[in-house]
Parts: sequence; structure tokens; C-alpha cells
Amino acid sequence: MDKLLNTKLFLLDMDGTLYLGDEVFDGAIDFINTIKATGREYIYLTNNSSRAGVDYVERLRKLGFPCEMENVFTSGMATAMYLNNKFPGAAVYPVGTPAFLNELESYGVRLEDSEDVKVVCVGFDTTLTYEKLDKAVHYLRRGAAFVAANPDWVCPMPEDEVLPDCGSICALLTAASGVEPEFIGKPNRNMVDIISSKTGVPNENICCVGDRLYTDIAVAQNAGAVSVCVLSGESSEDDIAASERKPDYVLKDVAEIARILKEN
Repeated sequence: MDKLLNTKLFLLDMDGTLYLGDEVFDGAIDFINTIKATGREYIYLTNNSSRAGVDYVERLRKLGFPCEMENVFTSGMATAMYLNNKFPGAAVYPVGTPAFLNELESYGVRLEDSEDVKVVCVGFDTTLTYEKLDKAVHYLRRGAAFVAANPDWVCPMPEDEVLPDCGSICALLTAASGVEPEFIGKPNRNMVDIISSKTGVPNENICCVGDRLYTDIAVAQNAGAVSVCVLSGESSEDDIAASERKPDYVLKDVAEIARILKEN
């Protein structure tokens, strides 16, 4: 458990890791308190681009989790930073929730629906309409770049249900336009590198905890960080056994991580 115990900063997935819907997993809040009590730090790191950072602060607090704005980093925030760096000042057509659009605008991204559009930017859009898809395909077929906040196919929900996520929306747009998206969120190492730069914690002392092999575990491995896959969400032991991508640790849930930290 040396890699886990040498962790100074935990990057925590939320859906499927700390809770499902409004159902908080047993021991999840104690896990956060244990991180602080053992002198470590934490950031809630999410690919869910349907909400803005400030929305997560409010949501997490309502669920009972300690959270300040500096404890949250979303794929929407990372996407806004990417757009400003790669396409400064460009007109962007967004496909996303009002919260996603507000997040982009808060970083100064120029949102438009005009023939000046140079980028189509897609998030996890729970307000998706056919009109949005139609316009996105129009701009993509006319040469606009395709940027997407996260590659997740589905968002896990209680009762073994799922919602179509950003990756599924992008698959439709690719099928209609022939254009492949550039995904910004996990597993892109960019999110971990930004946090490492901001906090001063080296990547090797950062641990990504999540339930998905292709995002949570992949981002850790791409960034040279430690990875823990919990079995409380999407991935099962059979999924992990069949995958070429193996996490550093496979644990039942975050309560088990808390137990290890307390005992050592």
C-alpha cells in the first residue's frame, strides 16, 4: 500500500464513487474527513459537464460533504481553459446545459450561433434538443473544430439505470458529420497536470479514485499518478480482470480507503 499511503492529494470522482444520484454511499463522508485528519488534501474531480463548479459546491454541501470552491475541478472548467488556449477569441457554438454555458462564459469564451462559428463545443447535455444537434452538424460539416468536455458514454444512476452522456451525444454528431471530437476531460492528463501545477503536488503523489477504467483509472495512468478503482459504480471485478488497463489498487469502496489510511 506504499503508493496509496504516500499520496498527498486525492482526486475524487463523484458519481459512482461517493454517491449515486442523491444516495450517499456509506462511509463516503467519513472518507473525506479521514483525508483531512491524516494531513492530506482532496479535490472533487468530475467529468460531469452538466453542472458548473459552483453547482457542485452547493450539491456536495447539501449531501453532507465538506466542500469549498477550491475543492472542485470539472471537465467544463478544463474545457474552458482549453478553448481559451487553443482558440482564443473564436466563436463557439455550445451544446450543453445552461450551467455548462455559464461556466464557459465565466472564463470569457465567446458563445455564438452564427456563420462565424469556428468551434462546436459539446458537454453532457441533459437539455439536449434536435435543434441543437442540427446546428452542431451544420457547423461541423462546414469546417468547425469539434471539442467535447468528456468521453463518458453514460452517467450512472440509482437502480442500475444510466443517462446518455457526452460521449454518446458526440457519437451521434460524428456519425452525422464525419468529424471526430477532441475530448478534454478524463482520461486526458491535462486535468491532473493543471491541478499539480496549481497545488505544487507532484503527479506521483496524487491519487485518482473512481469507478471507471476508461476515465478515472486511465487519467491517472496517463498522468503518472496513483489509481484506485472502487467497485461501487460502473466497473466490476470481471471488467477489471478482462481489461488491459489495471489500476494500482482495486477496493470495494472509499470506506475501505479510509480504513487503510486510519490503520497506517
